[in-house]
Parts: sequence; structure tokens; C-alpha cells
Amino acid sequence: MTALPEPPFRTVQAPAAWNAVDLISDLHLQAAEPATFAAWQRYLQQTPADAVFILGDLFEVWVGDDAAQASSFAADCAAVLRAASRARPLFFMHGNRDFLVGPALMQSAGATLLHDPAVLDFAGTRWLLTHGDALCLADTDYQRFREQVRSSDWQRDFLALPLGQRLSLARHLRSESEARKPRDGAYADVDGPAADAWLDAAGASVFVHGHTHRPAQHRLPSGRQRIVLSDWDAAAIPPRSEALRLTAAGMQRIALA
Repeated sequence: MTALPEPPFRTVQAPAAWNAVDLISDLHLQAAEPATFAAWQRYLQQTPADAVFILGDLFEVWVGDDAAQASSFAADCAAVLRAASRARPLFFMHGNRDFLVGPALMQSAGATLLHDPAVLDFAGTRWLLTHGDALCLADTDYQRFREQVRSSDWQRDFLALPLGQRLSLARHLRSESEARKPRDGAYADVDGPAADAWLDAAGASVFVHGHTHRPAQHRLPSGRQRIVLSDWDAAAIPPRSEALRLTAAGMQRIALA
């Protein structure tokens, strides 16, 4: 499959005072997994990073910013973000589970919503940041679904529904997604040539994403690096909670469990 049309590449220019930047993704926060919520809250309280970038799927599901008024768990998440943003800049990018996070939550949390993809210009390197799902091009069923739910018409109609109905529909969509998972675990991965094309268009040299839950470091066809962030599950054995820390010396995976 050919690459998607080139998106806009908006750049976050890191201030000279930033010494370290953390990248995290795929926490899938939900009330049923309190250990992961606690690990995330503790991380935000303790990280020495000058800024934190959340590259999607912070939440297992987000059906609209009014959930933060109706759900105690969603309100708790918003409160953690708000407290963290007082200590350092927070940046949030939509994932495939929380693409309905809107300006109300971002304003309340004191966070900046990032376009996907975005470029971070930091420590002499241009890092291309994306959730990753847009370039899993081999999963054609998902790409059709993604195009539908990312349209402004679909989102307007969905957000106009009562909150309870939205939650019910979200559960239904989640069940359908689980049913479509391949039994052999061979999930679609980010398309290498497409990732290279985005790097070329953005003038970037390192490609960083989440989504696939397969933390690793790869070489793209061009020889440039593709870095995959870890998902989080603090109740797993062994637990998973990790940040990718960028500094002038390079990058390091920080195990938080």
C-alpha cells in the first residue's frame, strides 16, 4: 500500500532551558486498573523531565470531555494532569482510543494538544512524534474505520448523543475491535517506507511512536531509527511502565516499575 498524503508537520521548538524530555504512550487508563493509574500519578509527580509528551491512548476510552464531570475516575485523571502541568509543560496527542479528547479537557488540565504527527526540535535533533496507528497501512479494515471516526461529521453526531449512549457504543466498538484481532497475534506494524516518507517531508531524523505495544528500536529502509514506546500495565508480571527520556546525550528507556 502506498503512503498516506503528507500531513502538516507542526514543530514544537524546545526552549534552551530544557535538559530532558519524556515520551510516554499507551497507558490505557481505566478505573478497573488502579495500579496503572497509581504508577502514572507517581511518575508525573517524580519525573525530573522538563516536559512530558503523551503520544496517545492515555485513556482506554474517552467519549467526550463531559465525562470528566460525570465520572469520578475521569475527573481524577483530569486532576492528576492539572497538578502535573503546574510543574512542567504537558503535551498530549490523540491515540486510537482517546481521539475524542477535546479542548475542554486540555484547557482544564493545562496541557497542549498536539497534531498527529508533530516534530519536536530538541537537543540538535528533529524527532518525528506520532501515535503510530495512521501508518499501520496493512490493516486496511482499521484504516477505513479510522477515516470514519476521525471525520468531523461523525464526531459531531457522536458527541451529540447522551453520555450513556456514547459509553454503550464505545463498549460495542471495543468488542468489535477485540473480535477482529488476529488469533496468531500478527498485528499490522508501521509501514517502513511510509515512515521514511514522513521523515523526509518533516526534515526529521528519528521516528517515535506507540500504538503497537512492541517496544523496540528498528532501522527503517533509509537506515534511520524507528523507536517504539512501551505500553503500560502495572499489574502485569513483570509490570510494564516505561518512559523514553531524551537528553543532549541521546535517549534512554526509563523503567518506572
